[in-house]
Amino acid sequence: MHATTLDQLKKHLRPGQVYRREDLTQWSSSVDRHLKALTAQGVLKKLRTGLYYFPRMFEFGEAPADENTLVQAFLRTSHFVVTSPNAYNLLGLGTTQLYNKRVVYNQKRHGTFNLGGRTYLFQRRMNVPRRLTQEFLLVDLVNELDQLAEDRDAVLGRVREKVKHMSHRLLSRAVSLYGNCFAQKQFKEFLAYA
Repeated sequence: MHATTLDQLKKHLRPGQVYRREDLTQWSSSVDRHLKALTAQGVLKKLRTGLYYFPRMFEFGEAPADENTLVQAFLRTSHFVVTSPNAYNLLGLGTTQLYNKRVVYNQKRHGTFNLGGRTYLFQRRMNVPRRLTQEFLLVDLVNELDQLAEDRDAVLGRVREKVKHMSHRLLSRAVSLYGNCFAQKQFKEFLAYA
């Protein structure tokens, strides 16, 4: 009976998916025992307490969990965005530093968490974009300017110039939704003279 129930549970698992313990209770009345057996067999990988990954296998081994799938299972919502200070380099403002930091803007969790061997800094925000846009990244750059290893005044000067070539409507909306007090003050000035 035990093997049959375990086999039934396995049939519901999909490669590449991340599961919370409670996700599996619908298919198992002995979920803890089954999780222990599945991790011992290597079918599931334990990412952290209550969070498991069914690896997708490729020719060269198993692939790690997809970042968005992993974070979505951890937060139990799809309303978040994952970024890094490295994304600021895409704005063409001369920022060149590389950072070993992944940030998850969300409305639920705050703190540093290790998920599947990767460390994420979760920051709770009232407003979280659905995706990274140039306007959001520019506002976030100014929000986080004190945390960056860049010349603050030089970056602000380049932001002022960049504002002149962006949609003022989209940028103003991003500033009002995502800007902290410092960023709102800076962009008010930049937009007034753009």
